[in-house]
Amino acid sequence: MNVAITDSFRNHALSVSQRRLARRTRLAAILIFTALLLLTAALAQTDCNAGNGVLDPAAPKDMPPAQLIQKFTAEETKVWDARSHYTYTQDMLVQTLNDKSAVDGQMHEVTIVSYDEKGRRQESVTFAEQSTLRGVSLDADDLDDVRRFMPWILTSDQAPDYNLTYAGQQHVDDLDTYVFHVEPKKQEKDKRYFSGRIWVDNRDFQIVKLCGKSVPEQLKPKKHQPLHFRPTFVGYRQLVDGWWFPAYVRIDDTLPFRTESIPLREVVKFTGYKRAGSASKP
Repeated sequence: MNVAITDSFRNHALSVSQRRLARRTRLAAILIFTALLLLTAALAQTDCNAGNGVLDPAAPKDMPPAQLIQKFTAEETKVWDARSHYTYTQDMLVQTLNDKSAVDGQMHEVTIVSYDEKGRRQESVTFAEQSTLRGVSLDADDLDDVRRFMPWILTSDQAPDYNLTYAGQQHVDDLDTYVFHVEPKKQEKDKRYFSGRIWVDNRDFQIVKLCGKSVPEQLKPKKHQPLHFRPTFVGYRQLVDGWWFPAYVRIDDTLPFRTESIPLREVVKFTGYKRAGSASKP
């Protein structure tokens, strides 16, 4: 965030796999609904633990963590490829709040996202209101966060760039997940990375929740340049045709810059997924 120095089931005839899919679809809906309810709470720092049960540090029973990482990043690669065959709506709402937690500035933009035959992202803005954000503006990196890191998908080719540390097993609402801490092994110049935690579904081996931020942060800019902050965001996924696709991201944070602290709320929704090619999971 660029801050100006001037001041986010049917009947028993169903097969076991169909019943499981129906149940997990409902669980995904519950997970998203829980996240939406949190918006009604008082403004606070982004809560990575909302909806989480007690963390069990026990090692996974069926495979060692290294094999688990290999398995879920392979599934994430499939998610990445599948999502590139869909169009969807990206709805971004950014708000600044006053000391009474009332909205005093806003930016709202709605974009239709699609991919061409070569997998290149195409964007068509269908709604954009004039920003009234107080003392805050979005730069290219902030928009890149919305495109890349808030809906982050950890593919096999990205995995070597990160230290993935197994943390344990945990319920996220009613989903059973494996939890990993994620940190970049090194930070190369002009490259950005994800830093935080991910929750991997223990049946589909795909990420269903993540919480963290993009790094590095430019906290000490050159003279006369604006301050930059990378707020922590929490993201949730939703089942779409058997794939766990990014669905909802939220930021509740306070940006502490030189003359005052600005409470910030940001909500990004990824909705209306429509398949353009053959991308259903077998």
